[in-house]
Amino acid sequence: MLRRLKFIGALGVMLLMALLVSAEQRFPPPDFENGYSLPSTSTPAARQLWLQYGDTAVFLAALGTAVWLIYKKRSRRGVFWLSLFSLAYFGFYRKGCICPIGSPQNIVYGLFNPGYAVPLTVLIFCFAPIVVALFGGRAFCAGVCPQGALQDLVLIKPIVVPPWLEHALGVVPYIFLGAGLICAGTGTGFLICRYDPFVPFFRLSGGTFILTFGAAFLLMGMFVGRPYCRFLCPYGGLLRVASLASKWRVRVTPDTCTQCRLCEQSCPFGAMREPPSPETNPKWLRAERKRLGWLLALLPVLILAGAWGGSKFSPTAAQLNPTVALAERYARQQIHPVEYGLMTPEALSLQRAADNPAAILTQAADLRRRFALACALFGGWVGLVIGVKLAALSVRPSRTDFEPDRGACFACARCFTACPNERVRLGLAPAAQGAEPL
Repeated sequence: MLRRLKFIGALGVMLLMALLVSAEQRFPPPDFENGYSLPSTSTPAARQLWLQYGDTAVFLAALGTAVWLIYKKRSRRGVFWLSLFSLAYFGFYRKGCICPIGSPQNIVYGLFNPGYAVPLTVLIFCFAPIVVALFGGRAFCAGVCPQGALQDLVLIKPIVVPPWLEHALGVVPYIFLGAGLICAGTGTGFLICRYDPFVPFFRLSGGTFILTFGAAFLLMGMFVGRPYCRFLCPYGGLLRVASLASKWRVRVTPDTCTQCRLCEQSCPFGAMREPPSPETNPKWLRAERKRLGWLLALLPVLILAGAWGGSKFSPTAAQLNPTVALAERYARQQIHPVEYGLMTPEALSLQRAADNPAAILTQAADLRRRFALACALFGGWVGLVIGVKLAALSVRPSRTDFEPDRGACFACARCFTACPNERVRLGLAPAAQGAEPL
């Protein structure tokens, strides 16, 4: 009897081992040896702290160099070589991360999520170009931004964008900025980074959609000067506002403007502004003041209407958040069960929600309340942007020479050597006979 039990036990062990071997053959582990390559991550790996501070030092040095080249040396060649360095270092070497364009999202995310601490390097990358813009205009755009440098390289023959289209598209960066900050504050994602058209080229990776999106901007950039910077970049919108109050501004010539309009032809970004006619009809001035008054009175109405419309949109916008979407799927599953395939993302997410449904539903309710406030603020922001833009179009500028618009000027220094007086000052052209040196 004992021998028979030992035989049955040995036979059972053999059958169990056979089943294990069979299972291993039916479900073999992945082959990580023969030609396997690890998938690339969507963001660069974290750098050591001293390297991050090194990047920050290079960034600040580049900003200072840009200001020196623009206002002291007045050198387009120097700005060009600085932009190539920035493209190589901050673009392809650092793979576009971190960059000032997406940094406001980090700050807003840190404000509304106590578990996230904003790194000091992110704060410097975000605020240093804005501080520089308050004193020296958009020096960051001129020679430090790799996205701008890449667009400058593909520019072949710029065309003039009609003023009405320029003004209409000029509000898009501010709307995109508001949407990006709302998504970051609610934990939905970093929208500005996700739809940056040039970072995938810096990282040599990306999905089909975003690569096509970037290629379209590069193709457009062959004929339109910096289309992303002018019509989509949210950080460029911030710098545009800051540069309106800049202490120094780009001047085509430090001497006398001869109204030759050569500087206007040299600017591929449509930033040069013609001086208004000195002869003004009093009736026109009264009409302009009246129109400006009505627009200023309309501004609160636009803000309130935008806030109301944004609050109505909040239930739809909240579904963009993965936690809210999961809570709604879980609630529907309890009422109308749906059979999902085994190990599908839907089935796995529902299983995760079923482990602690109270926590998921509570978190989703908190996010819906946050979205209600955020969407109302976003709608009011859109109304404010549109109202301020309409009011700005009704203000008559006061200038006597051809000058770049402080906000629209990228400080690229192209217009310097297009001015005959500047070329005389630099010794690149002889002064006109009988004329005193200017």
